[in-house]
Amino acid sequence: MATRKTQSVRISELEDRIEELEDHQGQTSYGHDQAHDETGDAVHVCSLPILPKREFDAGVSPDREHAILSTGDKWVNGTNIHYFLYSDGLFSGAADERDVVRQAFQVWKDVGIGLTFTEVSDIQDAELRIGFLRNNGSWSYIGTVALRIGQTERTMNFGWDITQTGPNGLDTAIHEIGHALGLKHEHQNPNAGIVWNRQAVYDHFARTQNPPWDEEKTDNNILNTLDSSTVDGSDWDPNSIMHYSFGAGLIVQPAQFRDGLNPAPGLSGKDNDVVQRFYPPLSGTTVLPQLKPFQSERLALMIGEQKNLVVIPEHSRDYTFSTFGRSDTVMVLFEDIDGDPVYVQGDDDSGFDRNARFTVRLIKGRKYKLRIRLYYNWSEGDTVVMMW
Repeated sequence: MATRKTQSVRISELEDRIEELEDHQGQTSYGHDQAHDETGDAVHVCSLPILPKREFDAGVSPDREHAILSTGDKWVNGTNIHYFLYSDGLFSGAADERDVVRQAFQVWKDVGIGLTFTEVSDIQDAELRIGFLRNNGSWSYIGTVALRIGQTERTMNFGWDITQTGPNGLDTAIHEIGHALGLKHEHQNPNAGIVWNRQAVYDHFARTQNPPWDEEKTDNNILNTLDSSTVDGSDWDPNSIMHYSFGAGLIVQPAQFRDGLNPAPGLSGKDNDVVQRFYPPLSGTTVLPQLKPFQSERLALMIGEQKNLVVIPEHSRDYTFSTFGRSDTVMVLFEDIDGDPVYVQGDDDSGFDRNARFTVRLIKGRKYKLRIRLYYNWSEGDTVVMMW
């Protein structure tokens, strides 16, 4: 007859088993089977959320669709993007991790662009909500997609310690913020011409990521080539901050990268050029034309360009703003509060048979700025804007 174990023996065996499982978990969490950089640190990579492709009505021409997709997820230039860093709860990050994110925002700001970034302490005030949940991957929604995410949900996450040196640290934060500005993975640029060893890529990322990547996630983040309309014809930049590192045996062509591709740290010159093209710096001394009630203002814009107008109401009441013309535009109104553009209202008519329009109450004597970007003119004639 088998000897019956005492309760203390069973507890001791259970504790040993728990310790064994914890040791195993520690090894598989970004552990020995990971790819490593030159310093020997495990190389983690960004994993973007998989979102459905935007569908257009049958009446939208390919040229029109191309123009909308090329800038449709970019912020209106002059936007002040407010970000919230979780400091307690499930998604909280340590103080030094939050400092790395602040430093990364400063890197983008130092490029000299028309966007500004402000940290806020109330999640309800934030367009970007940034968490630090371990083993949840590092990811961000692309550009203004963040505006469609629930106000209490994360729009960005860092799934490992970003205070470390090397590509897993500050560069990770710069990369994810790049996504939040509307930039996509550079290795998926259709102009790259990369020929992949597909099975090797699937095997590598199933083996090295935690949790292991399935083929759909690998396709979404690496192998699928971006629609040419979403990269605005830009040349491939293998040193872009938006480019992954790849080890030997994953790339077949270009031949010089068969032994691996490791982008230089930080922003590349082309990164600076691309983000400044979308968000050129705005001069604080420029006198903007004033939009007044019942006076139309001709936009006279090329595709992708933006017009900025100032609005100073003479009466406190509801005002309606509308574009007129067969075009696709996004129109956003900000209130100028001590030089800080605070979002008031906006509308995007792209892909629809209507014009951008909204009604909002304005206060006498306050200063507002109306910013309108043109996606596409899909018929002859000028597009104008009017308020009444």
